[in-house]
Amino acid sequence: MKNLLFLAHRIPYPPNKGDKIRSYHFLKGLAENYHIHLAAFIDDEEDWAYVDKVKAIATDSLFINLKPVESKIKSLSGLVTNKALTIPYYYNKHLQSWVDETIEENKIEKVLIFSSAMAQYVQKHQDLDVVIDFVDVDSDKWLQYSEKTKWPMSWVYKRESKKLLEFDGKVAEFAKMNLFVSEDESLLFKRLVDISPNKIDFVNNGVDTAYFNVDEQKNNPYLNKQGIIVFTGAMDYWANVDAVVWFVNHVFPLIKQHAQFYIVGSKPSKEVLNLANTENVFVTGRVEDIRPYLSYANVVVAPLQIARGIQNKVLEAMAMGKRVVATPQAIEGIKITNQAVSIKSNPEEFAKQVILYLEDDQDSTFIVENRRFVEEQFSWESSLKKLTHIVD
Repeated sequence: MKNLLFLAHRIPYPPNKGDKIRSYHFLKGLAENYHIHLAAFIDDEEDWAYVDKVKAIATDSLFINLKPVESKIKSLSGLVTNKALTIPYYYNKHLQSWVDETIEENKIEKVLIFSSAMAQYVQKHQDLDVVIDFVDVDSDKWLQYSEKTKWPMSWVYKRESKKLLEFDGKVAEFAKMNLFVSEDESLLFKRLVDISPNKIDFVNNGVDTAYFNVDEQKNNPYLNKQGIIVFTGAMDYWANVDAVVWFVNHVFPLIKQHAQFYIVGSKPSKEVLNLANTENVFVTGRVEDIRPYLSYANVVVAPLQIARGIQNKVLEAMAMGKRVVATPQAIEGIKITNQAVSIKSNPEEFAKQVILYLEDDQDSTFIVENRRFVEEQFSWESSLKKLTHIVD
């Protein structure tokens, strides 16, 4: 088997959040055809427990401890060097030396970059076959952030959007192929950068439908079995925080007499924890298994106001046969047709749809169409076949 250098901005395990689900499946899939030389940052102390799990997949590996506070301070050098702050945030001298030595010693010809900031480590190696998985158009996400915040952070985010797009355009020109999580994301990037559109493509996320399967019975985690609305996601991620705050403040007051709202996800921010002071709102924090919370919910909501790419939380809920009410931002990249997924942006319309689903779904009915849609459109098998073909 050939050697492949795999650089990721975060250890690709455990597969419990969007980017790590994708990077883990990419790593595992490519390891069937390549000797993987993996380097990744670890930005969560709990993730050190999974190093051996990842080492078992890779031929050799390097893990660098990334301390978010220190990295944020380091990122400020970008203001002096006229770079996106993301670039120095993810720069490490030891990692650069390891990359250079690994390329030379193993005669590396092929590289998969997971998140564009990691492309800085191979820019000087002009003879490599590089595929970059941008996942989302992050520069646009920073622009959305700038529109949601006040000065001076609005200025910082707008600058980051501009500088990151400049960097992404340069590394995209350097790469053999540039991938995104959906066709919509790839089309947006084609409009934003001046490179050949033939160098931009997409590989859909997949869903582990064997895992997200209601046939495997779990205990009901809800005390009250009726009127359960749930949101799942990492609750220290700003877009998720913003989503549940918007839902509790603008939608839930219109339906709280009908329901209970559960926010299920790790590391809830102070802002999220404060929502538990609202009547009929519950914040669980990290749970060992989100499947029971999906399985026994009456309605799953995805009220994101800021989003890019494909939301795994929506696909996982659909795989579990659940009705979903989502904002347009949460459905980008998912071509809904006749599935039981309702798209609403207005708080009153969002609330009305949730109530309709609650009234029609008190027995947690399994929606066959939602499950079938995920099985047919978002399988890891087909996505990994496409990825392998592109890397080859």
